[in-house]
Amino acid sequence: MKFRLALCQMNQRVGDLAGNVARILEWRARAVEAGADLVLFPEMQVTGYPTEDLVLKPEFVRRAMAANEKLADATADGGPPIIFGSIYAEGGALYNGVLMAQNGGIVERRAKRELPNYGTFDELRVFTPGPMPEPVEWNGIRLGLPICEDIWQERVCAHLVDRGAEILLVMNGSPFELHKDDIRQKMVRERVKETGLPLVYLNRVGGQDELAFDGSSFVCNVGGSIPVQLPDWDEKMTLCDWEKGEDGWYCEPGEMAALDPYPEDVYHAMMTGLAEYVDGNGFPGVILGLSGGIDSALSAAVAVDALGAERVWCVMMPSDYTSSDSLEDARACAEMLGCRYDIIPIKPGTEAMEQMLEQPFHGTEPGLAEENIQSRLRMVTLMALSNRFGPMVLTTGNKSEMSVGYATLYGDMAGGYSVLKDAYKTTVFELSRWRNRVRPRLAKGPDGPVMPQRVITKPPTAELRHDQKDEDSLPPYKLLDRILEGLIEDEISVAATARRTGADEELVSQIEKLVLRAEYKRRQAPIGIKIGSRNFGRDRRYPITNHFRTGL
Repeated sequence: MKFRLALCQMNQRVGDLAGNVARILEWRARAVEAGADLVLFPEMQVTGYPTEDLVLKPEFVRRAMAANEKLADATADGGPPIIFGSIYAEGGALYNGVLMAQNGGIVERRAKRELPNYGTFDELRVFTPGPMPEPVEWNGIRLGLPICEDIWQERVCAHLVDRGAEILLVMNGSPFELHKDDIRQKMVRERVKETGLPLVYLNRVGGQDELAFDGSSFVCNVGGSIPVQLPDWDEKMTLCDWEKGEDGWYCEPGEMAALDPYPEDVYHAMMTGLAEYVDGNGFPGVILGLSGGIDSALSAAVAVDALGAERVWCVMMPSDYTSSDSLEDARACAEMLGCRYDIIPIKPGTEAMEQMLEQPFHGTEPGLAEENIQSRLRMVTLMALSNRFGPMVLTTGNKSEMSVGYATLYGDMAGGYSVLKDAYKTTVFELSRWRNRVRPRLAKGPDGPVMPQRVITKPPTAELRHDQKDEDSLPPYKLLDRILEGLIEDEISVAATARRTGADEELVSQIEKLVLRAEYKRRQAPIGIKIGSRNFGRDRRYPITNHFRTGL
């Protein structure tokens, strides 16, 4: 007994019901030509994922269910049935579901049982948990159809095997995180070992706001071998041939794509998130301040690789404190990337502000206020260009700075999207060194280095006063980032972080205070792509007014 299964690792657009349906039908047609007997699509492929509060609109639910019926109508041609993810309403409840369409009708529906309610997910808020799902029978084969989170806990798969399932077909909307490939495959092997059933893990690709979906779909046979591995970040349809032997069903060896190693996976996540956000929201391109520093250089490189040099506009906005090295490095970076580059000095603006504030500032010492005026003038300049010509302003701050508030509200924090929002400064250095050696597989940017080596090696500085260095105000980034990982990623106490890092407990306590004090700034920052386990935003939701401390 044999059959051929088409795995459709696809992108999707949230809310674009007609477009998503059209693409499902296009891919089904391709699967028919390839001789598929059954076609599988990712979680919520009809609606896009995550839908968030769109599903609270009755009209959206009505149209989504009509889209489900349109897909079912298309199967009246006698071709292979399709199994796809969508929403459906029944008995006054709304479900994240999987539907099977065959011979012109929806023949089976199953609802997601384990609704995630942590980190980036809040499905329990908008969906009703389904009952324990029963297997679906097709051509004499009992298929288990758990959905994403259903396999991260044991009970749904255990129920399916108890009810006679022979193969587990799992559709997913699993976003990228560091080390996620290893985590997924380990978990899937555990389910396969527990159930004694082979498992198909089909994931979507693409970006949705601050989430990047890497695909990386695969099949795991009983025994833990992986006979089929789809690529990460690319849309792909793969045909899997299945045969039933004495010990049950198994998938024959097929495509085995190589997955991105670190840090290429992170870089591709940044590219994917930015490209999908810019294109999905109709911007012609991006504009950013190119300072001659590493953060703006890396942000520009990601933008060029994601969008192409013709859609990236870099602007150097020097002040009296901008060094000749920074001017040279910014120009060289733009030339290496091949993007538009302009110089707009902010001195006329700072002089005008000095005149405006001369009376209220009289008798006080120059300091932080004057530094922040420079940052805010630069953002006013970029926003004016954005308003006039249309490109979205890209901010260039990293997670280390955002963590401790080393950023200017309504200045360098203002913009539409932040590529480096979830990248610590040490990660920025790693990515920059790597990109100068390697051109990413999916990049639209140039071969060879994308920034001068001096950008990577010189001490980081905001250049808002003479001889300023980041380490005047902060510990060395190698130490700071380890402290921040303890306090933010792992949520451990000041004392535990001090023991782990070897840092002085008083220093760690000071960093904790900075992190908590900067929460009000982060609430007003643009979104940025998630790459770690605790990004600022959906993963970490702290009260702004908060009097709890773990330190001194």
